[in-house]
Amino acid sequence: MFARYKKQDPAKAASNAAPKPLTEVARAAAAKAPAPAAPKPMIARTVPKAVPAKAAPENKEKKRRERLGEIKVELHSRLLDNLNLAALDKASETDLKSEIMQITSEALDEIGIVLNRDERMNLNQELYDEVKGLGPLETLLKDDSVNDILVNGPQQIFVERNGKLTLTDITFKDERHLLRIIDKIVSAVGRRVDESNPYVDARLADGSRFNAMVPPIAVDGSLVSIRKFKKEKLGIQDLVNFGAFSPEMALYLEAAVSTRLNVIVSGGTGSGKTTTLNALSSFIDDDERILTIEDTAELQLQQTHVGRMESRPANVEGKGAVSQRDCLKNALRMRPDRIIVGETRGEEVIDMLQAMNTGHDGSMTTIHANSARDGVSRLENMIAMAGMEMPIKAVRSQIASAVNLIVQASRLQDGSRRMTSITEITGMEGDVISMQEVFRYQRVGLTPENKIIGHFTATGVRSHFSERFRMWGMNLPAEIFEPTKG
Repeated sequence: MFARYKKQDPAKAASNAAPKPLTEVARAAAAKAPAPAAPKPMIARTVPKAVPAKAAPENKEKKRRERLGEIKVELHSRLLDNLNLAALDKASETDLKSEIMQITSEALDEIGIVLNRDERMNLNQELYDEVKGLGPLETLLKDDSVNDILVNGPQQIFVERNGKLTLTDITFKDERHLLRIIDKIVSAVGRRVDESNPYVDARLADGSRFNAMVPPIAVDGSLVSIRKFKKEKLGIQDLVNFGAFSPEMALYLEAAVSTRLNVIVSGGTGSGKTTTLNALSSFIDDDERILTIEDTAELQLQQTHVGRMESRPANVEGKGAVSQRDCLKNALRMRPDRIIVGETRGEEVIDMLQAMNTGHDGSMTTIHANSARDGVSRLENMIAMAGMEMPIKAVRSQIASAVNLIVQASRLQDGSRRMTSITEITGMEGDVISMQEVFRYQRVGLTPENKIIGHFTATGVRSHFSERFRMWGMNLPAEIFEPTKG
């Protein structure tokens, strides 16, 4: 069957290879044929050899990294076998690192692997991160220049720095390694993720936002996104220094929050809505009772009297879910001065608007929208999706009386974040909600490096709430409403 590829018998091969006697015609043709050219020297084959020689150092380094990864996995399993996991919580960092170093040293001697000092230190730190931290993610979480961590399967980890995404050389061993880290994160906050519940929202110990989606929904490996929150809370002055908005806008916003206007922070994903909401909350008096309601607890309010609530998904049996709307209904019975909803995205919008209309002035929330007018339309759509059978004029009247101010945050094409608009809702004109823009970010052009050139300016419109500001003792200078000459 495989005779074509089978080695032949040497004797048979020799007989087949013996030259047959030439015929008369063949001898005449051979006599006229030119003499065969001399064979070329073997030196001509040196050209293709140069290619692998050039790639050799890269392949060698890649193999070494892979080998170190295998060693780390093997040593991690040894650590799990040798360490008393129940006692880890009580162990100090110094003692645990010393124990890991000793176990690692013994294991390397047994395996017969020789590592230099730097490689040993890195290996010990990575093993410590595996045991106590979040494995490969730990290095990125400690890097203050990283804003977002985005994982596309075990072999691709991207980070955002200064508004730009870059691919890192950090990887997970395999999908099982990545899933183990995901499970470690979500189980710490009482949530779960598996094939029956393949996506999850959670938070890290430092308050960073965490989202994950696992196979089979994630086709090429688990997808993870982590929005890091800076350890130091950004205040209004910090945002002014960063160029997020102008001092005049900060003065106006201080008056708006202090006089208990209802504020909605609108913007797209990653535009800085939560950061802006945190900064605005700094203007709230310390003697007010504040209740916060979020899907994932992220707000970092500094006041003394703050009650924090977090929604909860259903358990394995599909029971026990607590929605933001449930929290909001209960919050209304808890004598709040202000209610702050981290993000309004569903049927809780009805209770939020009713709270704003029934004595809980100064409440705040965020929504996803690209402009102030789009924000109002989104509120209308959320009310419709909640199943409320109300005439559109009644819906708009409810919104116009509940919401006083829409602050638009945007992430621009160069990665910078700006407060691009502050718009007041002044009432109803017929069936239309009337609005007026008080401040805006005016774009002028681009630098050769594609950085946006622009400035903040007032529109020249006097605030609809000027009398309210005056009665509350917030006397804003008239010049802050005068347009800035670019």
